[in-house]
Formats: sequence, structure tokens, C-alpha cells
Amino acid sequence: MFLSELKTGESAVIIKVRGHGGFRRRILEMGFVRGQQVESVLNAPLRDPIKYRIMGYEVSLRRSEAAMIEILTPYELLTQRSDLSTSPHDEVMEQAINAKIREINVALVGNPNSGKTSIFNALTGGHAHVGNYSGVTVDAKSGSFKYRDYTINITDLPGTYALSAYTPEELYVRQHLIDNQPDVVINSVVASNLERNLYLTTELIDLNPKMVVALNMYDELEQSGAKLDYEQLGRMIGVPMVPIVARTGKGLNELLDEIILIFENENPKVRHIHINYSTTIETQVKRLSQMMKRHLEELPKCFPPRYCAIKLLEGDKAVVDMLSTAEHYREWRTQAARGVVQIAENLGEDVESAISGEKYGFIEGALAETLTRSNEAGDGSTSLIDRIVTNKYLGIPLFLLLMFVMFWSTFTLGTYPQEWIESGFVWLGELVGSLMSEGALKDLIVDGIIGGVGSVAVFLPNILILYLFISLMEDSGYMARAAFIMDKVMHLAGLHGKSFIPLVMGFGCNVPAIMATRTIESRSSRLITILINPFMSCSARLPVFILLAGTFFAESAGVVLFGLYLFGCVMAFATARVLRRFLFGEDETPFVMELPPYRIPTLKATLRHMWERSAQYLKKIGGLILVAATIIWFLSYYPRVDVSGYESAQSARAAQSEGSYLGRIGKFCEPVMEPLGLDWRASVAMLSGAAAKEIVVSTLGVLYSVEDAEHDSATLSEHLIASHNYSRAAALAMMIFVMLYFPCVATVVAIAQEAGGWKWAAFSVVYNTLLAWLAAWGVYHLAMLIGV
Repeated sequence: MFLSELKTGESAVIIKVRGHGGFRRRILEMGFVRGQQVESVLNAPLRDPIKYRIMGYEVSLRRSEAAMIEILTPYELLTQRSDLSTSPHDEVMEQAINAKIREINVALVGNPNSGKTSIFNALTGGHAHVGNYSGVTVDAKSGSFKYRDYTINITDLPGTYALSAYTPEELYVRQHLIDNQPDVVINSVVASNLERNLYLTTELIDLNPKMVVALNMYDELEQSGAKLDYEQLGRMIGVPMVPIVARTGKGLNELLDEIILIFENENPKVRHIHINYSTTIETQVKRLSQMMKRHLEELPKCFPPRYCAIKLLEGDKAVVDMLSTAEHYREWRTQAARGVVQIAENLGEDVESAISGEKYGFIEGALAETLTRSNEAGDGSTSLIDRIVTNKYLGIPLFLLLMFVMFWSTFTLGTYPQEWIESGFVWLGELVGSLMSEGALKDLIVDGIIGGVGSVAVFLPNILILYLFISLMEDSGYMARAAFIMDKVMHLAGLHGKSFIPLVMGFGCNVPAIMATRTIESRSSRLITILINPFMSCSARLPVFILLAGTFFAESAGVVLFGLYLFGCVMAFATARVLRRFLFGEDETPFVMELPPYRIPTLKATLRHMWERSAQYLKKIGGLILVAATIIWFLSYYPRVDVSGYESAQSARAAQSEGSYLGRIGKFCEPVMEPLGLDWRASVAMLSGAAAKEIVVSTLGVLYSVEDAEHDSATLSEHLIASHNYSRAAALAMMIFVMLYFPCVATVVAIAQEAGGWKWAAFSVVYNTLLAWLAAWGVYHLAMLIGV
């Protein structure tokens, strides 16, 4: 709660004062210090300013100034604490104030690949995914932990190279720093790549938050033979620097100690400096900032005047919009326009380029005094590997070979544990069936729950193997190279290499992959990437492919699996080309992506990533799929049909299934699927896949275990073969349809959110389903023609 929200006559205790420089000093000098009691006395007739009583005297503040002071009231504590039924007494209130005073809000800021998320995971024990490529953090993640009687709330912000208004990440990070005003900023910097990473540090210095620099991956700098006097560098720029190795936890306690000292204003290493520019730029910056300082009350409290002056000269749209409501904005704008002209005439380049160049000059000068470079030129191992994997002749074949190995291994290696799990569910079904008397409850448990859930659970080993390969590619740095390799191919589809990473992520799950498109600067490229992402066959479809490919193409299932994924990619590229041609104009956004050094993934990190993603699959099995299997069993079991006239139990159960609610729904949809060689059971399975694609297998498992009384102990594959309902051509058509038709509900919602409306989500549902039907129809008839 903030002081501006305090009602007249109410009292509160001050927790902290936000803001910068002169404004913050003035507020503190007036007595608004941590732990002091303050009372709201009177509102002006127009509700601004507000009179407060503090330390025995009265003082007035503007509402905008009071909004920078965080407070705690007894009422607020009462709403936060469920164990309190009445207004808290003094002792409880004092404990709450002490706890609140010792709560530190930290923002984690850094370049992509600087190890921010590794720091976040190491500190919080969180499980945010870490990937060794640009754009893995597409939204802020928060966590809390205790350290030395302090509660530290840390937010991992998207990776960004600067704090300008060029990319969504830059805008997001700066807006977070403005809106939330963290107590301390951790600037994660790659110790072995200081020239590039310290540019963001200079931007933060301009913004002037309380800050500590975490020199991450410091072991790589030491291994290279280079030496850095980080204490001296920290003194030069006025920011404490701490060498750390996030993946091993080395240096993290020292980092936290520095954070506490900074928070308590007891860190002697902290001092505010200005990045001084050449005379031409510095003259214009000082002239404009001096004009602004004369009207401090009109400036945003979150920015120092010097920062506002620099951004006004650069023409930063977001800052210009903030200042445009000020009374003296026209005067400042006129002065800025003169300054821009003067700088361009004297330096022969625009302001933004000139300031960026001089910031890099500042960094170079600071490192010249503190960094002793290694005699070894560059990263030899990275260069050697890159010469092979990004070679113009070998790059794409190697990538395709890796994809083939991934899908072949997913099927082949996963077969053995899959058989064990399958046998386990069959045994469980027989055991439970033998212990229960005949009736609806037994059928529900054996056929509905064990049969439906088991038919999906058996594919967990295949999911684990798929995610193992994806984790290895991400953590090693190869994923960024794949984007680099595929850039020219992506251009043929009207996109560029940066779109490739969200597409590959789609092999795991389309929802986070669609969210990852936020890193694409161009709106049209982002929209196209979102719309084609569902064609990248996610892990939810994998059980369907493994079931049908293993059943009907057992001798070449790995090749069929690879061919399916490749066909999905072809459809995605063709769709992208069509969308670019007919719905969006040409877009030649430059492809700029950092290629991080290769790193050997740690076993712990890789297994953790693999398991976290696979755990989501298990949660689906225990939640959504369990519920869906139960509903599908109910719809297939009721209403009960008179089967007294049938000669065999199998015929009777088949008639019951066909006459059930589910059978009626399937019969209604069957004419649509019949041209693809599929019956009403497949129609129902496709409809059930709207919730989650794994339910397609679960539905088939329920239907065939309900129908086939003579083979209760058989696996689903055996049920499918025994039914004679599917030819190889029909199975192929069904796999094509499942791969292309409308996405699951979660993906449709993600498309609507990320594309900015339900129009594009509806387009995806309709277009994908029509394309799926046409492609499956073509594949089915072609397969029949050539006698597959």
C-alpha cells in the first residue's frame, strides 16, 4: 500500500521510500524514513496536495510524491493475515513491520544467454526453464526465499540488450523497472564477454537504480587465461561486482550479502556516476537536464532528469509520451530539437548512434584498465564446432540427421519401457477385474479408467526421450545454430531465422512455443509464426503416431515418424508462404541473433528440464485425461441397448457401443471422415482430441476395450488389428489428420492471447481443419493407389 492511498484520519508506518536522487533525498530529509509513523491529516479541495503529520509536525506532499512511499496499516495487515480476526495488537504489528522492512524486492536483468534464469533457479530452487539461446525467458518469473533473516522476492525478467524501445523485451523490462521500482537490480553479465554485456549496465547506470553486477560464468573467464580486476572496475562505475558461477552455486552467498548491504544503504562500493560523453553530446545533455531540473515536479519520479534528457534527445517514444503532459514540454522539445541538429552537424551521425558509440568507448576504456586479456584468440572449440555444424554444405544435412536420430530414438528406444508399462496396465486391469463383481463399476474402472488412462501413460518413455533431445539442443547452444542454419530456408517461407526456435520448441508443446514468439520484433512475422506453430507436431500427438505407426508400420515406424514431422514442417512452410503472399506484406526484418559459445550441458540440468516437461504430461494423465476417459466411458456405456438377440458377447458389446451416446455422435460425424477410410470410432476420437491430443488414444482405448470382450487382456495395438477397422492407408490418413487438424483448447487460447484477438484463433481452427482433411484425403487415396 502507498501513502497516497491512506484515508484522512488514518495512520500507518513507513516501510520504504522509492524514487531517485534529489527527490528521494528531499523526502527522506522531511522525515519520511523507514519505521516512522505517519498520519493523513487533510486533503486539499482538489485532493492534491495532501497534508500529513509526521515526527510531531505537519507537511504537505503532492499525491504523486506520496505514491512513492510504501506503508503498512493495521487494516492491510488484517487482510493479509488469515490468522487474525481482529485488529492486530502492538506486538503483532511490530513483528509485521519488522518483517516488511526486511523484505527485499529484486529484479534480475541481463542479456540473453547471460545466465539470468540459472541464477534465478539457483537462488529460489525454482524450475524456470534454462535454454542456451536468445529469447528463452519470454515473461517475468517470480520466486521468494529467505536469507539471513531477510525475505528476498526475485523476478527474472526477459533477456534484453538495452533499455530502449526497439523490442518487446526492452519495453517490458523498462516498464517493469518503472512500475515496480525494485529495491535492488541484479545485472547478470557474462564475465567472458564484458564488452557486449556491459552496454546494458551503462543503460542501467543512466536509469540509476540500486544495482549489483553478477559476473556470471566467471570460471570461463579464468579458464581462458584472462584476468579481471573486478573490484577496481566496480569502483570505476560505482556498482559492486561479484564473480559467480550460477550452475554450481559458487559466489551466490557473496552476491546476496552485497544485495543486503545495498538495500540497507551500507555498501561503500555504491556511488552514482554519469557516463560522460564527448563535449558536443555532453553540452546538449547538460543544457537540457538543467532546464528539466528547474521543474522537477513535472518529471516522472521514476527517472532522473539526466536520463529524461538523454532519451528526449534520442527521441525515445515511450519517454517522449511520458514527458508530453508536462507544462514545459514544448520548451524542452524545442531545446532537444536544437541539440539533435547540433550533434548531427558536429559529429556527422544521429544522436542514438553517437551515444551508443560513446558508451562502447566508455566500456573499452574501463576494461583497458582492469582486464588483462588472454593470449588465446577467441573460443577455439566453439569456432571449430561452428566450422562443421554451420558449414553451407554440411549444416542442413547434419541438422536433418539429428532430427532423424531424435525421432528414430524416440520410437525405437522407447519401445522397451513402453512394453513394460503396457504389460503393467494389462496386469492391473486383470487383477482389478478378478477382484470385482460384474457391473457398471467394474467396467468403469477396468475399461474406462485403467484402459483409457493406461493407453496414454504407456507413451511416457517416448515423451522423455523426445524432451531429452530438445533439452540437449537448447542447453548446449546448438538450437541457436539451428536457427542460423535455417535462416535462408526460413526466408523462402517469408520469415527469418529467429522464427525457427519457437517452431522447434513446438515439438515439445505448442503453448510455450507460441509465447516464445514475443521475441520476434516484426508483428507480421510474429503472427505468421504463431499461426504455423500448431503444424509442428507437439508431444501430445506423439502417442497417436507411435500407436498407429507401431501397429501398422512396425518394420519402419521410425522412418514413418520422421516423415510425419517433416510433412508437418512442409505444411507449416507452405502456409507461411501463403500467409505472407496474401495476408501480409513483405517483411525484411534483419536477422540479429547472438550465437552463444557451446557449453557441455550438465547431467543434473538436462535431466531436470526433461523431467519438468514430462511431469506436465503425467499431470495431464492424472487430471484432464482421467476425467476425459471417464466421460468417454460413460458416453460409450449409456444408454444401455437391448443385446439379447446377438449370438456372441463381442457382437453384443459392439452393438452397445454403436448405440451409445458416443456411437450416435460418431455416426453423425462419420460421413465427413469416411472418405479418409475412417469410421465413427475415429470420428469420436478426433472430436475428443479438442481438449488434448493424447485423449485421441485414450478414446480409442476405451472404445476398443469396451467392444472387445474376448480380448480384455490385449493391448490397444492388438485390439486395432483384431478389429479390421483400419487399413494401412487409413492409419496413414489418420496420422496426417491428427497432425494438422485444429489445435487443442490451450493452444487456441494461447493464439488468441498472443495474436491479439479471437479472430486469428478462429482462423487457425478453420484453416487447420480444412487443410488436415484435404491432406489426409490426398494421402489416403494416394496410398490406396500405390497399394500401401
